[in-house]
Amino acid sequence: MKKLIFIITVIILNSNLFAQKISPDEYIHTYCNMAVAEMKRSGIPASVTLAQGILETECGNSELVKKSNNHFGIKCKSTWTGESVSHTDDAPNECFRKYNNPADSYKDHSDYLKTSPRYAALFQLASSDYKGWAYGLKKAGYATNPQYPQIVISNIEKYNLQQYDNLSEKDLDDIAINKITSAQKLEVQNFAVNITAIENSIKLKNKINGLKALMAPKGSSLLVIASKANIDLGKLLEFNDLSTDGLINDEQVIYLEKKPKQGNRDFYIVLQVETLYDISQNNAIQLKYLLQFNNMDVNQTVQKGTKIKLRNTDATSLTFSK
Repeated sequence: MKKLIFIITVIILNSNLFAQKISPDEYIHTYCNMAVAEMKRSGIPASVTLAQGILETECGNSELVKKSNNHFGIKCKSTWTGESVSHTDDAPNECFRKYNNPADSYKDHSDYLKTSPRYAALFQLASSDYKGWAYGLKKAGYATNPQYPQIVISNIEKYNLQQYDNLSEKDLDDIAINKITSAQKLEVQNFAVNITAIENSIKLKNKINGLKALMAPKGSSLLVIASKANIDLGKLLEFNDLSTDGLINDEQVIYLEKKPKQGNRDFYIVLQVETLYDISQNNAIQLKYLLQFNNMDVNQTVQKGTKIKLRNTDATSLTFSK
């Protein structure tokens, strides 16, 4: 059932990524399971975690969360050794922590509070004392906004977040299942099949065009692939010449390592109408070099019978850096 909850979260999260604006209810339904899991692991009330997430991310719509998966506005600090992003908050271009996915952000939020001596007193409070937690966070210096406790408490009471502080795992499963539509339930089934196929392919260490890769089924989540392959999502996107996360529209090759700058032969003859992106994936060559070799635009479609250069056969040198 935990795998089902993970799948549901990915579906809702991916659908939210392409929505114009995420509502508070959508944010809560997407991340309540993470907040409850962290409550059981660390002792931080799920209501407080969710209320902080709503505030810090503007219900998942803030610029910071979109570029960093940072749901709690945690800055780098001297002990942080992971990835980071620059973001203007109290001062211009401050250093904020960057995470591979929201679950990592929720876990780090718990660890950040649990391991810092200044928040130790909070863990002596009753799990139902969300007001004590809200005022304690402000007193310990979590936020500079003087109204921080009142905003957190308001979020908890407005959206009835205290209900999550006493949930069993079965209660959480029922909530997650009841929040999805019949169409999404079908997607859940497809995700389960896709995850199994992805896991099996990674275990077999398949290679395509000599590179570690898998043939990802239609509807597969790039986030899931990155997680299962233990690869940073940003790196997976880079390896496959992609700029945004999401679901794969059609079955396609997904590389788990960087493609080379040139193909394994001089030319490729197009067998059917294809995009240059498809050609770059099917022939394991970085898209930017394929475009340069053929002096073509990324948006062009290529007709059957077209001869496409896969190597730099001209005397001119490449202008791209590493």
